[in-house]
Amino acid sequence: ERPLYAILKRGLKRNRPADALPGFESFIVPADQFSFPSGHTSGAFLAATATGWIFPALLVPLYLWAALVGTSRVFLGVHFPSDIAAGALMGTSIGLLAISVLSSGLPI
Repeated sequence: ERPLYAILKRGLKRNRPADALPGFESFIVPADQFSFPSGHTSGAFLAATATGWIFPALLVPLYLWAALVGTSRVFLGVHFPSDIAAGALMGTSIGLLAISVLSSGLPI
């Protein structure tokens, strides 16, 4: 997940809301310069997907937690909603891909 995140972040170089919207200020100082995709959100959805596979009864609470992580990034002013959507899609997709590979029985 991190290599794809880094490629997208550095390749697309989308400004954060505070840099893109005149007069807008975020509540925190982000760790890096660019906003797309949200790394916090992709990591949260990857963790929710993987943990939910191991503990299926926790799947809904895990995805709610991951959604709250993403929502918090918008409320903190460091991401646009589309950054969150991309991070959620990326984290979930990579989690499902990993589960598929691990479930296939192929040697890794």
